[in-house]
Amino acid sequence: MTTPLRLGIAGLGTVGVGVVKIIRQKANLLAQRTGRPIVITAVSARSKDKDRGVSLDQYAWETDPVALAKRDDVDVFIELIGGDEGPAKDAIEAAIAAGKDVVTANKALLAHHGQAIAASAEDKGCVVRYEAAVAGGIPVIKALTEGLAGNDVSRVMGVMNGTCNYILTRMQDAGLPYNEVFAEADALGYLEADPNLDVGGIDAGHKLALLASIAFGTQVSFDKMELEGIQRIAIEDINLAAEMGFKIKLLGVAQLTGRGLEQRMTPCLVPEDSPLGQLKGGTNMVVIEGDAVEQIVLRGPGAGEGPTASAVVGDICDVARGVRYPTFGVPAAELTKATPAHSNSPAPYYLRMSLLDRPGALAKIATALGETGVSIDRMRQRHHDGSAAPVLIVTHKTQRSAVNDAIALMQDSGVLASDPVALRIETV
Repeated sequence: MTTPLRLGIAGLGTVGVGVVKIIRQKANLLAQRTGRPIVITAVSARSKDKDRGVSLDQYAWETDPVALAKRDDVDVFIELIGGDEGPAKDAIEAAIAAGKDVVTANKALLAHHGQAIAASAEDKGCVVRYEAAVAGGIPVIKALTEGLAGNDVSRVMGVMNGTCNYILTRMQDAGLPYNEVFAEADALGYLEADPNLDVGGIDAGHKLALLASIAFGTQVSFDKMELEGIQRIAIEDINLAAEMGFKIKLLGVAQLTGRGLEQRMTPCLVPEDSPLGQLKGGTNMVVIEGDAVEQIVLRGPGAGEGPTASAVVGDICDVARGVRYPTFGVPAAELTKATPAHSNSPAPYYLRMSLLDRPGALAKIATALGETGVSIDRMRQRHHDGSAAPVLIVTHKTQRSAVNDAIALMQDSGVLASDPVALRIETV
């Protein structure tokens, strides 16, 4: 096919400009690899006059992304605006209604509205591609939908937010407290406009919800995910974990069990010599376990102009080649509505707490654990000066529900100086 594939790009931030650069600089290579020219015909952004470091004069300009999505000279609508409501959602819906294919990097939109978007796209014969929405430059969606299509996937897990991984590794490497590294990350521009999207685990949770849908053939159910951010991780936790041979990561885990779909994005301890434990800085990693392939590890940059734009262009190339399959790997009507299940598979837990320095305080904590069936593997009382004594406990394998019950009893005991921190020790 020699007819050009015509693109309309909405959103000209870092990623949008990166896509423009690749399409222009690699025009001949892309045509060779797809069998047809790929060209940009129109663009849209909030400000036309902003200096983006690349000329956009040769493209038609639309102030309204919905108008861009409806243009007759646009075959594929590229949505790089972001947000789960508003212009991004309106424009994607308009593009699908007009029978156009869509490429997006918008994990929040798909995590909240993926089922409806997938159904409407399939009704109109359109495809929606979103490799850039998960783990930046890592082709994990392509791996699940294509390379691993012959596998029954048992578990998907990984580190999917580079900002959180930067904060946790920087705390350990520099011996700095959370608040200081958070401020540093903010000054470097690593945080979202709403930082809680990053440090609260929401951004990474969106990504995990999309991977779980593809891996297990279920409807996207971000609203049923267990979420816990890294805000309560102290430098003391980082150091204590290191003493035991572990690193702390914001780890996403999804698995389909007999009880239902487990999805959690929470801080965990992982062995320091494991692939996840060795992950530093803003790098992402996704681990996929399947019955035929066993375990594969995908590692790479999780954000940034080049890696994310590379993923967008990869999707554009698939559309140019005529690669067409349902949004989540199987038809939207066949995606099952999985029963949400809280993660209750047994694992050791790390508990850190501060006890009032009074007789019998430690005995009350041990009693609370014993009454809920939580067995202590290791216990250590740290040196202290003052009225509160820091205590570290590592349990034998137990269920999170039992840990929660034990914490509730501790909080009623009157001996806690602060709420305990409880982190799962994950086998990877």
